[in-house]
Amino acid sequence: MRVVAGYGAALSLSLYLLVKVLWVVAALLGSTPSAFTDGADWVLLNAVTVAMSVVGVVLGLVLAQRRARRVPAPPLVFFAWMAAGFLIPMIPYMLFGAVLGGGGGGGDSGDGDAVPSWEMAFIGIGFGGMALGLAIALPIYIRERWPAAFLGRVGDHRPVPLGRSHLRALYILVAALALLWAYWAAGGTLGLAPAHRDLMNADGRLLAGNSALWAVMGAAAIRTVATGRPRMPRWIPMAVAFTSSGSLFAWAAWKLPWALLRPGRYAGAEYPAVSVVQYGLSITAGIVMLAALLKVARPRRSGVR
Repeated sequence: MRVVAGYGAALSLSLYLLVKVLWVVAALLGSTPSAFTDGADWVLLNAVTVAMSVVGVVLGLVLAQRRARRVPAPPLVFFAWMAAGFLIPMIPYMLFGAVLGGGGGGGDSGDGDAVPSWEMAFIGIGFGGMALGLAIALPIYIRERWPAAFLGRVGDHRPVPLGRSHLRALYILVAALALLWAYWAAGGTLGLAPAHRDLMNADGRLLAGNSALWAVMGAAAIRTVATGRPRMPRWIPMAVAFTSSGSLFAWAAWKLPWALLRPGRYAGAEYPAVSVVQYGLSITAGIVMLAALLKVARPRRSGVR
């Protein structure tokens, strides 16, 4: 399963990579979306996503290898954490979006620039296939390499004390973000710029609700492994916390430069100050959650090679 899922993830994301490479080539030849008055911004944006896609393809290939345990742990865990955070939480979002009729056969790249249907299909397959492949291959890989941190049931051993201040900080950060995202998902407009509130459409509200859900799930998972209740397979809260913390960090770290630099006349639905505060809190929450997860996992690890 790990081998098939790893190769499937790499193959799927290769389709997304192909589209991005074509966009870079087209931009260098003078074809850019009308929203980007400076073609250099468009080239830079897609060059960054090309690099991210290459890392994702390599990650999928690594997870599929029998000798993957020989890969140094720190870079592997970091890139797996980021990739899982970017993509796995998008699975329910994509499923609900498909049920609700979100998206279509085509799309646009800004200001009405039409995107061919095959490009949208490649992008969708790339995201969906990589997300599904990671969701299958990554837990299996972690179980094989660090079984002591992933096997057994919650409560089998004495819970690791995280400290009230650590848990309180995590709960406050997650509560603030989850309440804000849930408020926007419910149709609230506080914090949204009047000129750009239309950007918080049904798709945007669904995305905000999905982000709130994963943030709460992550905090609940940390509480489960920290207190030893309720009893369940240990891999469930560990995997949820790993994915949730990665999502809080990765998406905010991606969006924060947009909110600060605003390339290509970029405009978000939120006021700029709200965006910066929101993403700063999300990055902090992701780091705090990961620190708690590592503290829980460290005493039970059998050794990192």
